[in-house]
Amino acid sequence: MTLAARDLTLRGRLANVSATLEPGRITAICGPNGAGKSSLLQCLAGLLAPDCGSVTLDGCDLVGLHPQRRAQAIGYLPQDGAVAWDLAVRRLVALGRLPHRDRGEAHVAAALAALDLDALADRPVSRLSGGERARALLARVLAGSPRWILADEPLAALDLAHQLRLLAYLRGAAESGRGVVLVLHDLALAMNHADRVIVLESGRKMTDGIPDDALSDAIVTRVWGIGARWLGEPGARALVADQALPVAAGPDASRGSS
Repeated sequence: MTLAARDLTLRGRLANVSATLEPGRITAICGPNGAGKSSLLQCLAGLLAPDCGSVTLDGCDLVGLHPQRRAQAIGYLPQDGAVAWDLAVRRLVALGRLPHRDRGEAHVAAALAALDLDALADRPVSRLSGGERARALLARVLAGSPRWILADEPLAALDLAHQLRLLAYLRGAAESGRGVVLVLHDLALAMNHADRVIVLESGRKMTDGIPDDALSDAIVTRVWGIGARWLGEPGARALVADQALPVAAGPDASRGSS
């Protein structure tokens, strides 16, 4: 089930961005603040309509796809998820089954276990820490068993142990044939855990490839404006940032949301 973007343009956010995403891989979308990462992810989820271009799922335009089918196929986690009602964690996670119109108790249980939420299943969301709430919201996405998992900064609020646990789960999901697309600010996580990295700058796709190429020292220096070099072995690399480089004078390109 291929997810493809063609010439996506959204005024002030994206400019002619194209990418064909294949299942079975973890794809990271990286870039500085305002590069258009969140906007691209929302377009891929069918939640934001571009001014020009299209997004297709197995060749079918998302615009014409029945909302229920789209929700079954694509699970989306926003950067700042809101919870309108003070539900127990288990009930919140069970909302992920709505597109399937079933209770899906086994799927809910699996999502709770994957995010280490079993002990918190009956706790109201209002009594969760920020990291616990982030895990609950992601578990809601996973409970829907989508073919595509699209998540905006899913690791940002998690401690190191839960980051590694979630990354292991997402790797397993990819190996089982699902597609995983993550917006990441942490370039080391993208370098060490993604199969493919798309780098955006000012709404345009600058590089797209394996992490070693897409996040090379030269690319990081150019796009993020820092002196940078990678240390360590493949799969365990660390980024050393030396200093911020002076900003070049010139006309400002159209900026997008992060």
